[in-house]
Formats: sequence, structure tokens, C-alpha cells
Amino acid sequence: MNNLIFSINATFPVFLTMAAGMLFKKMGLMDENFASKLNKFVFTAALPALLFEDLSEVSFSQVWDIKFVLFCFGITAVSILLLVVLSIFFVKKEDRGEFVQGSYRSSAALLGIAFIQNIYGNSGMAPLMIVATVPLYNVAAVLILSLMNPKQGKIDGSALKKACKGVCTNPIIWGILAGVLWSLTGLTMPVVVMKTIHNVGILATPLGLMSIGASFEGRKALAKVKLTVICALIKLVGLVAIGAPLAIYFGFITEKLVAILVMLGSATTVSSYIMAKNMDHDGTLSASVIMLTTLLSAVTLTGWLYLFKSMGYV
Repeated sequence: MNNLIFSINATFPVFLTMAAGMLFKKMGLMDENFASKLNKFVFTAALPALLFEDLSEVSFSQVWDIKFVLFCFGITAVSILLLVVLSIFFVKKEDRGEFVQGSYRSSAALLGIAFIQNIYGNSGMAPLMIVATVPLYNVAAVLILSLMNPKQGKIDGSALKKACKGVCTNPIIWGILAGVLWSLTGLTMPVVVMKTIHNVGILATPLGLMSIGASFEGRKALAKVKLTVICALIKLVGLVAIGAPLAIYFGFITEKLVAILVMLGSATTVSSYIMAKNMDHDGTLSASVIMLTTLLSAVTLTGWLYLFKSMGYV
């Protein structure tokens, strides 16, 4: 019961914050232009600051486990490749980029640490999982959204060049790299600087969620309801059903298994919508998947956790 209450407390406020964005739009406090600028701010400033803060404070030398890092990276990479292949055969061209990103990209950095702390009293293996996956999430998202852009006629040299440029100039990736490098230096950030970074980074989640709600268009979402449900099932059930048994086979249990559960089976991250909108995609499918996975993850994460506890792995 405690795990169910925690999951509800962790996920439902996220969904309700999106609903608040929809309400604010109805009240005239937000419009499409404002939501668009809000998306850009979160993408270029708030999210990079949040990721920098999270990663710069992690002591990697004390918790480093190369086998665990490689497993997290490998299972994520394989999942992405399988989803790309699946999308080519079964998803319309204009939806492929958002389908792939929505199906693999977890809110590991935002939800992961909180979920693990609730169980073990500390962040456990979440920082290593974040290092192994979040850079890959973002690099893959930039490549996928660039090469599967609905406005892109075909994949050619210019498209690949644009995708590589997008990776190199992506502010989220720069935030991750800066955070990891700062952590490796072992230096202490001046309090006034860290508090300023914190004040900017803390805006990422609430503003990102409200911009999703304000940009959400119900009629368009209904037209993509089937694809949304498929994405949600892959995200919350399919990837865990494949990845968790492999993790157990390789000996990853307790804290490591919980971190892998969060990595594979938590709700689709808010930044997937922000990145999709900033890379010329419609964003409707991304917003729908985020809202549905956020709503259902309280049930699915608790179910997976109960199953693993019953089997003696957690």
C-alpha cells in the first residue's frame, strides 16, 4: 500500500500540472504563442540547468560499476534500434519520430532518484543509470527526430549533417556533459552559483508540464489514440518484460534492478515533447503519450515492484 501511495504521489501531480496548463489556456492566461516560447525556454535553459545540477553533485568514483553501466547502455540502445525498425514497418512517416522517442525515453532523471530513495533511503544506482542512458536518450532523440522529420523527403548527406549538428549543439547534451565533467573535477561549486543554477533548473518540470497542457489539442489526440495506447504499452510493459529478465540473468537485483525498472518502465519524459516541438514535429503524439504513461505508471510501476518483491529480487 505504501508503494502504491508513493507512486500516486509521484505521478498524479505531474498529470495534474499538465491539466493546469490546459485550464490556464481556457482561462486566457496562456496561448499558443506563449506555450511555444515556454517550450523554447525549457529546452535551451531550464532542462540543461536541471541536468547539470543533478549530475554535477554525483560522486561517480565511489559508485562506479562498469558492468551495470554497459548493461543499461546496451539494453537501451537495442530497444531504440528495435523500435526504429518497428516504426518503419508499422507507423506512418509523420508519426515515426515521435513514436520511437515516446516508446523508449523514460523520465529517469526526474522520477528515478525519488522512486529509489523512497525504497532504499538513498539514490542507490540511479546516478549510474542516468549517466548510462540520459546522454544516449538525447543523442538518439536528436538523430531520430532529425532523420524521421515529416518535412524531410529522404535521408541524404545533408540530413545526416543536420542531425550531427543537432547533436553537437543540443543544449540538453551540453548540460549533461558539463555536469559529468564538473563532477569528475571534484571541485565545489560556489553556493551563489549553484543556487542560481538550481533556481533555473527547478523551473524545467512545472513549466514544461504546463506548456504541454496548454499545447494539447484534444481532437488531434483522439485521431492518434490507437498509436498512443501502443506507445504506452511498449513503454510501461513491453520494455520491462524484455529487459528485466535479462537484468536478473546477469545478476542485477535489489537496487540495480529497481534502477533498471525505472529506466525501462517509468513514464515518458516531458522533454520528449519539448524536443519534438523544437525539431519541427507536431508534438500531439508526444503530449498524448506523456499524459497516458504518467497516468498509468502509478499502477504499472507498483505492479512490477510487487512482482519482483514477491520473487525475492528486490
